[in-house]
Amino acid sequence: MTVAPAENESPPQGAEPETTDQAELARAKKEKIGRIVGMFLFPFLLVAMMITGYLAAMHAPAPNNMPVAVAGPGAAEFATALEADQGAAVEVRVVGSDDEARELVFEREVTGAVSLPAGGDGTAAVYTAGAAGASQASNIGQVLSAQVIADDLQPRTEDLAPLPAHDTAGLAAMFMTTALMLAGYMPLSLMLSSAPELLRFRRFLPLLAGWAALIAGLVWTVAGPVLGAIEGHTAEVLGISWLAVFAVGSVQLFLTRIFGPMAVLVGMLFLMVLGVPASNLGMSVYTLPSLYPVLHGFLPAAATGEALRSVLFFGGHGLAGHLTVLAVGAVIALLATLAVDAIKRRRNPDAAPPARTVESLLPGPRPRTRVHYALLAFFPLAMVGMMMTTMLGAMYQPAPEEMPVAVVAATPEMADQVVQGLDRNMAGLFDLRALTDPGEARELVRDRTVSAAYVLPSAQSPHATLITNEAAGMSQQQVVQTVFGQVAAGQQLPLETENIAALPDTDTMGSVSMYLAMGWIMAGFMIIIVGATAAPMVMGLRTLLPILAGWAVAMSAVVWVIAGPIVGAVHGHFLPLLGVGAVAIFSTALFTTIFVRVLGMLAVLPVIAVLMFLGVPASNGALSIYMEPEIFRALHDVLPMPAAVESARSILYFDADIVGTHLTTFAVWGVISLLIVVVIDRFRPQRATAAVPAGAES
Repeated sequence: MTVAPAENESPPQGAEPETTDQAELARAKKEKIGRIVGMFLFPFLLVAMMITGYLAAMHAPAPNNMPVAVAGPGAAEFATALEADQGAAVEVRVVGSDDEARELVFEREVTGAVSLPAGGDGTAAVYTAGAAGASQASNIGQVLSAQVIADDLQPRTEDLAPLPAHDTAGLAAMFMTTALMLAGYMPLSLMLSSAPELLRFRRFLPLLAGWAALIAGLVWTVAGPVLGAIEGHTAEVLGISWLAVFAVGSVQLFLTRIFGPMAVLVGMLFLMVLGVPASNLGMSVYTLPSLYPVLHGFLPAAATGEALRSVLFFGGHGLAGHLTVLAVGAVIALLATLAVDAIKRRRNPDAAPPARTVESLLPGPRPRTRVHYALLAFFPLAMVGMMMTTMLGAMYQPAPEEMPVAVVAATPEMADQVVQGLDRNMAGLFDLRALTDPGEARELVRDRTVSAAYVLPSAQSPHATLITNEAAGMSQQQVVQTVFGQVAAGQQLPLETENIAALPDTDTMGSVSMYLAMGWIMAGFMIIIVGATAAPMVMGLRTLLPILAGWAVAMSAVVWVIAGPIVGAVHGHFLPLLGVGAVAIFSTALFTTIFVRVLGMLAVLPVIAVLMFLGVPASNGALSIYMEPEIFRALHDVLPMPAAVESARSILYFDADIVGTHLTTFAVWGVISLLIVVVIDRFRPQRATAAVPAGAES
């Protein structure tokens, strides 16, 4: 017979500790699951957001309500004809005088203007402003000149704000702006995870002011004295840069109060994913979807870039409005942060500060506080310095250097003679190769051995022919068309252009392959960077390798779905893009693992430097490698990013003709990286593990 214990009788000895252990185990299991989910969720959201945003905005830019002005006799009729011909591509306004038209262009109220002649003069002035955007000026100049010619007039083009010789592509303001945005939001993510005490309002504000001054000095130093991409305007550039970093940091502080660790994604959405296209710096907002001209009016990247342009190229015209956007944004963000803090204190006066989720940026225990804070500052400071030095240094003065071009003539002697003559006049610009067979030259252009072929007249063809390859790179095609158009004109030869691989309407700039590659590379290194912090328990090789294999296939499929069904930039090619993307992601992840093992979170610095800051200029995607410093031609043959870009381009436009070569590049990187990780794991000291509660093993 069993007797029930009395109600007030104590539980059996040991029951309470057992219950506590079970609760602790349940909590630990829940935390582990959350960390593993975060390991996949964060890089998935980041890659999906970045690739969707950039592809949707920039895969097929086309004129869209570009504001233009028309002045002079018959302006109303000219405007009507222009709108009838161009439709929604332009938004025409008629103005009263030539001076007003010029002023509107210079103040960037319109993208271009036409001033029609009075009396019997048959020449119309076409005004543009190259410093407001080289591609924008070129596009609208062509549109307006074509309409002038259609009216039986001769266009006389005038650039009212030409780009200076030290920044021929107008990219200094773009890279400076990108660096300032990066410096504004990145430190707060690091502080929140590893030093949340620094985010207290009264402590953070002076830190932000000092940080903004430090970054402003760094950006100016690299862009000015080091590279020479900007000249003069020191005080103005420093002031704009300081205000930009302070404003972005203030907004990011508010976002951190609202979204916590996910604030970095929200910040990147508005600062980079939407902010970069809306900035009007790399591409005219009037060639993007109609959302972007609206965003251009209030996002900080646009305000910063246009403010820098104002002082560098336009004598400060329009500066006040852009500074107001930054200042008002900073004030509103700081006031909103104070309001959120007050509400939280009222609801829970005894609330504890956020807990640290990252003890150290380096492997091992947390260093002394001052050392840790120094590392927190060094991390974004190094990122900004590397980005400015490598990417701006590579691309701010694009010019052909030893660009390979074939010259075809009827006989070897004639071809050699023409090559020698062109070499004397264009020394160092082109690597000219004498040929006699147009068919051979065409194949060399098709397989990208040469950038173009200039075919002299023959008995079968009374005109010169320039054979180009648009899908191999628009920048090099534009260069050879411009230069050899002048060569043919100097030789008094009619010139026809043959494009053997045209880009489709879904990829009018040839940038889709670059964005596919960026998605693959980012998916590869982000899974390791996030995993090492969020879920270190899965970073052992035996656990990690199958995880990476599955992640590589899944994210390669995600990138294709974004580029294809969602955005419409890619049609078909699923299996080859899936395979190449998976290999690229897997090998990139293994490469990243080397540095995570040795440097912890600081692994981001060398990984980003190699894969992105050196990889993008060397990729032949954004700009031809024959228009950059020579080192990038050597890097093009060995780095993962160029292999990814050229593989995607080969699959999309050239029947996957050179994919095997680039798969070999990925295989070499992957195998060597794996071997190095094995060696590191073999010899590194084992870390101590936390005590496990009794029964946890079960």
